[in-house]
Amino acid sequence: MKLRIATYNIHKGVSSIGSRPRIHALKQALTSMSADVVFLQEVQGRHDMMATRHATAWPEEAQHDFLAGDSHTAVYGMNAAYDHGHHGNALLSTYPIGTSRNQDISDHKYEKRGILHCVLQTPDTEVHCYVVHLGLFAGGRRRQTDALIEAVTHSAPPDAPVIIAGDFNDWGNHLSPVLRKELDVCEVFDQRAQRLTVGSMLRKLSGRGSVIQPARTFPAALPMLRLDRIYVRGFTVESAQVLHGAMWARLSDHAPVVATLQLKS
Repeated sequence: MKLRIATYNIHKGVSSIGSRPRIHALKQALTSMSADVVFLQEVQGRHDMMATRHATAWPEEAQHDFLAGDSHTAVYGMNAAYDHGHHGNALLSTYPIGTSRNQDISDHKYEKRGILHCVLQTPDTEVHCYVVHLGLFAGGRRRQTDALIEAVTHSAPPDAPVIIAGDFNDWGNHLSPVLRKELDVCEVFDQRAQRLTVGSMLRKLSGRGSVIQPARTFPAALPMLRLDRIYVRGFTVESAQVLHGAMWARLSDHAPVVATLQLKS
């Protein structure tokens, strides 16, 4: 079985400069990805002020339902609620979603975060998907990563295929080694990063080893920070890319990551 997946922080459906509605353009962009499963962060479940201010450019339905359309099933996990609405993570899937659960992993009341766990019912097997958006502070991210490891360990069987994707806010790349060790996952750019170059050979000979880095995804206009990740278990990564360009820079402050996976036999 082959899966095309994507992860994307959509910045609540508005431009990063000027907060102009981008939700209709986002739907077209997601369609162009041709992804079977899409992991979304900063999804606006409801925003009364934007709906009133931009009546013709803001859909009446929740963003996850609007983006799913007729081609995907949507599940939403609310993380932050306020007087005029709420936002959180979402999963869009062309496969039926058997069960779902949203777990609050907020480290403090001013920064609401969550893990949305969905089980896909594919023709070959169940696939456990976790949509993640971690906090801005290193200490909180470490605690949230511990919560993620515990969640995956207790909810997915050891031999089950797993996909963990989202905005990790881990610009120093401190969390990847922990996730690899504790969950036996790899990041979709690991294989590319592990190709031997002169520099990596010298590091290996010196005993320092090679530094495995995810791709740069933020800011979308000129990506410098490695924030958005896809970790997998039970899959071979056939391809992975960050979608760059003027169109993507207008849609969100993050660039999306798209990968093609092959289920291991």
